This record gives sequence, C-alpha cells and structure tokens, in this order.
Amino acid sequence: MWNISFSRLAVGTCWLWGAWTLAGYPFVAQEEAVTAQVKIERPASTKQLKAPIAVRDASEVVVWLLPIDHPGTVGSVSEHSDKKWRVVQKNKSFQPHLTVVRVGSVVDFPNRDPFFHNVFSLFDGKRFDLGLYEAGATNSVRFDHAGVSFLFCNIHPEMSAVVIALDTPYYAVTDKSGGLAIPNVTDGKYDVHVWYERCLPEELKGLLRMVRISGDSRNLGTIVVPEDAGFSPSHKNKYGQDYPPPPQQGYPHP
Repeated sequence: MWNISFSRLAVGTCWLWGAWTLAGYPFVAQEEAVTAQVKIERPASTKQLKAPIAVRDASEVVVWLLPIDHPGTVGSVSEHSDKKWRVVQKNKSFQPHLTVVRVGSVVDFPNRDPFFHNVFSLFDGKRFDLGLYEAGATNSVRFDHAGVSFLFCNIHPEMSAVVIALDTPYYAVTDKSGGLAIPNVTDGKYDVHVWYERCLPEELKGLLRMVRISGDSRNLGTIVVPEDAGFSPSHKNKYGQDYPPPPQQGYPHP
C-alpha cells in the first residue's frame, strides 16, 4: 500500500514539476546571459593630433541593468544571505581594489598587516569611519543604500578601494579583455549603467541608455568608455588635509 501511494506521489510530483517547467518559472528555466564588450579609450595628445588610444587592460568596468518594466522587483539582498564579502588590508593595500555587492550586504575589513589601519569613506555612497584598529582585528560595514563608496586609510595615503552597492542582481565586472556576461536576465526593458574609476562622472552619465532584452537580443554591443587623462589616485585624509610626510628612518647623526 505504501509503495503504491509513494508511486502515485512521485508521478504527481513529476507532473507538477513539468507543469512548472512549461510555465517558465525562473527557478526552473534559467535565463541566458546578457553580454557586452567594453573598450577603454585614452584621449590622444593634442600636439600629435592622433586618434584616441585603446587601453589594453579593460578590467574593473562595472555594467548593471536596472529594470524599467518591473522596477520594484529587484530589491535588496536578504539580511540572512550567506554570501561573505571581504576587503583585506594587507601590504598597505586594500585587496581587492573593487568590490560590487547588493544593497544590504555586509563587507568585512580585516587587518592582516602587523600595524594599525583605518578605513573611512566620507564622500558619495556609504559614509563611515572605522577608526584605528590593530593587526588581526576585523570591522564590518553594512552597505544599506545604492551608491559608490571610495575607501581610504587615514594613515597610509597609498591605500584606496571602491565598494559599489547596487539595487539590482543584474550586473557584471569586465575582465582584462573588456568582456562581461550578466547571468539570468529576464526579458524586458532596462536602463544600462556603466561605472569606471578612471572616467569622469559626466562621461559616465552620457553612457546611460535604455535597452530591450529578449530571446534574440541579449548583446549590448561594444561600450566605449573614455578614460580621464587627468585621473590621479591621490586624495586628502579624513580631515580634508594633506597626509603628513612619512617618518624618516633612523636618527640624524651629529
């Protein structure tokens, strides 16, 4: 009797699973990826009057899609997500330099150097200051709203990193060749956003456009990103002042 009931249950389950598959539910039918190719161009010298120069390393360009048809369906990541994000302070640098997370994600900042570090972000995006903390310690930050956060250390001017919090699951970061693939994008209309650290904000705004993703149209083509010739990683400390010069090694001799 148990075997018959179990068999009927198995048949019913298979029939129901098949119906879900035919209905196209997202947890059964995986969507194909949306692809693109990014090309970074550095402006030519005005003296030489040459064409823009293509930058060989086109990595760390972020492209994301914001739904237009159903903007309220993407939301933020669950607070109970088991995805762990970490930006390590090691060898007087942040590793990795670029981190992209969903809104609501928590990022850990462990200190793996044998001396004190600090992490602060006082500009656009998430504003915070973790203060000084010693080797082996870890502090964490929840990125609770969308934006680009530029991170620095108030002790070491050479340290910088970026955390981008997005309110959409549809995003990707380019590899060195400029290729990217955004997985599981459902059909519909989207705004395409592009971010690159070495590109001026007004140039990035000019790259914003609307696209329609469908079964036979899932390639964004080539995205040309102009590089700012005047870009510099230098920055002020958290008090808006220049960093003090590093201490001299040893002691002066008489």
